[in-house]
Amino acid sequence: MSAAPLPEGDWIRGISIKQPWATAILTGAKQVENRPQHWSWRTWVLLHASQQIDRPALRLPLVARTIREQRLSTGAVVGIARITGCHQDPNGSPPCSPWAHAGSWHVELADVQELPLPVPARGQLGPWKPAPDLLDQVLQQLPGFWP
Repeated sequence: MSAAPLPEGDWIRGISIKQPWATAILTGAKQVENRPQHWSWRTWVLLHASQQIDRPALRLPLVARTIREQRLSTGAVVGIARITGCHQDPNGSPPCSPWAHAGSWHVELADVQELPLPVPARGQLGPWKPAPDLLDQVLQQLPGFWP
């Protein structure tokens, strides 16, 4: 019995996120990713930990508590998630999450799954289309995943 083929088209993208923010998403605590513009996609995304580490963020108490004793892989796909929405908080209202930055668009993430082993990869600015071999390497680690 063979596995069913994956859907055709643009069902998945990759997004690059600096550490420690990528790890905070993998823990399940950070459910929004801050971006400068609205994202209309409602799709699956590979979570790529970029080469850069946001060192000042490591000193933020919320971040430090969340990522305690977690590895901070860089330059690799570390997980997968589903984008379920994108919004901005109304002016003057409290943020939707302690992770939400004022004035940013908040890309809502759900169904986050961490990969057992990071897959080395180069990311890009903005959403990017993963190469078939990269996607194969990621999906080999998620045998029960089906979009």
